[in-house]
Amino acid sequence: MKTTLVTGGAGFIGSHLVEELLKEGRRVVVLDDLSSGKLENLPKSENLEFIEGSITDRKLLREIFSEFKFKTVFHLAAVPSVELSVREPLKTHEVNCNGTIYLLEEAKKRGVDRFIFSSSAAVYGNRPELPKREDHPVEPVTPYGVDKYASERFVVNSYFLYGLKATALRFFNVYGERQDSSSPYSGVISIFIDRFIRFKNGENVTVDVFGDGRQTRDFVYVKDVVRALLLCESSNEAFGEVFNVGTGRETSLLDLIKTLKEITGVSPPVIFKPPRKGDIKRSYADITKLSNLGYKPGYSLNEGLKRTYLWEEKRRGL
Repeated sequence: MKTTLVTGGAGFIGSHLVEELLKEGRRVVVLDDLSSGKLENLPKSENLEFIEGSITDRKLLREIFSEFKFKTVFHLAAVPSVELSVREPLKTHEVNCNGTIYLLEEAKKRGVDRFIFSSSAAVYGNRPELPKREDHPVEPVTPYGVDKYASERFVVNSYFLYGLKATALRFFNVYGERQDSSSPYSGVISIFIDRFIRFKNGENVTVDVFGDGRQTRDFVYVKDVVRALLLCESSNEAFGEVFNVGTGRETSLLDLIKTLKEITGVSPPVIFKPPRKGDIKRSYADITKLSNLGYKPGYSLNEGLKRTYLWEEKRRGL
């Protein structure tokens, strides 16, 4: 039985990946400090072992890699907040960059076969090239983006320097079930869905938009992201490479609100506020490179939003 490590496995994306790995019959070890992940996100399984701890704890990493002979490491653990990285760059750097290097060191020593790293479209920054392609120049505008890019280079260069079969995936705007809307650092879709549900149930809430609402993103459903992670693990052509993970479609926040109005049948008031520092105006992915490995998004935005909205309503007992 394959033993697989998922860092950040109790988080939003990580828990969906863990579910799929268990369905494949694997033994899965989750390492998570629960700073943003939740134990309730994880399924019950005798093939799942949870370890509470940080990827910055080098002693703990040595113990875990010594005890379990991992075939694959999926590294998703991170401080996910762009805003927090601007306020506390040293704190986030220790996790988002140094933590990656600590994991790579253990993976190299212990003979890990595959190392898959979750990077971010934030590495592109505000460069004008659209759609974003992996060989375009990068210009990260926040410490979060800088750390993700630096980590990418450490990851893919581990293949060329040490033979570790490593791959980095640049996630665009991931959404879906279990994304926490209660955090100020949540994805915009989870926050918007929260406001629509509360408005539908009679609360006096607004949908707050930072900027004019014309800023665009490539919103990709979490199940498609999991498919991309597993595809890159199984492909020999992914060694030492970086891949965009998105849909290849550009959606504005105004269009997102319009779609949610159609799905929910309600129209909460929209309040426009000043843009946030570090926010990117337009972003969407060129997914040709990943598509050449066999990737194809399985969910439209409308379908993904419906699934996420209905799940959130059910979770709240509505």
